[in-house]
Amino acid sequence: MKKAVIFWCTGLSGTGKTTLANRAKKQLEAAGSSVLVVDGDKVRASYEDKLGFGRSDIKENNMRIVAICEAERENYEVIIVPVISPIDDVRKITREKLEPFFYFVYLSCDIDSLKRRDPKGLYGKADRGEIRGLIGYSASNPYEVPMDADITLNTSSSVTLDESVEAFGRFIRKKSLEKQRIFPDC
Repeated sequence: MKKAVIFWCTGLSGTGKTTLANRAKKQLEAAGSSVLVVDGDKVRASYEDKLGFGRSDIKENNMRIVAICEAERENYEVIIVPVISPIDDVRKITREKLEPFFYFVYLSCDIDSLKRRDPKGLYGKADRGEIRGLIGYSASNPYEVPMDADITLNTSSSVTLDESVEAFGRFIRKKSLEKQRIFPDC
């Protein structure tokens, strides 16, 4: 029987959440683990009723992701969730619903690195006034830095992607081994 360990990767747009999740998935699968990545952007796009980026829509998207994790948990050994997840109260609810063997991974990155990286062009659009309310960049839509992260990974320009992937991989292996020691049949 499988019961996935869940790693919920939170951070601003462009911190590398999805890239990190996909690289970790590839490494874990190569080592024989079954892994699911539940990407927040893909979940948001998969529903007919399109959500915006206001606080209530963010909460709804996060709860949809929680439901997917609950439904898929028995089918995988590891689930990785790359999603901005900017609201502390919603993250607390998420932890309550998905414990045990649930971990917050906070990807921290300075704004200058994010603006240079800007894979979706969001920071440039925000600077030009083409979009308003960019999460964590606009005063009207703050990102609440998690005070209860189980691990913080710095993904600023001074840290290589390989270094971040290695640190994340070590954390996943450590937490997965802890689960195996406590529940060897899972």
